[in-house]
Amino acid sequence: MQESNSERKNNLTEEQYHVTREKGTERPFTGKYYNSKEKGIYKCICCGSELFSSETKFDSGSGWPSYFAPISNTSVKQIPDNTLGMKRVEVVCANCNAHLGHVFEDGPKPTGLRYCINSASLDLSKE
Repeated sequence: MQESNSERKNNLTEEQYHVTREKGTERPFTGKYYNSKEKGIYKCICCGSELFSSETKFDSGSGWPSYFAPISNTSVKQIPDNTLGMKRVEVVCANCNAHLGHVFEDGPKPTGLRYCINSASLDLSKE
């Protein structure tokens, strides 16, 4: 069952709603998880789907949590994003379409990808 916009607003903070449902971006170096070294699974703040593992998290220096791979090939979707005069690839939760961030091709091995994700879209389930 899909939540209505008013139900979503009641279950999320203003920033979480802005990021996940209005495709917003938190300011760099301000998010809860950008510098976190805790072990666990990062889940979608909206639906609880598993998205990223701390095993794939790295310090990109960008100011946002960064991962070189999602937890599975089916956990996130990638959508072309040509807004703001840039060619980027948006990353959304495959289950509920919550906006998570963007993926770039300047990450470390083994994938060469950098999933640059807003902390506001995540909830860490600690090991």
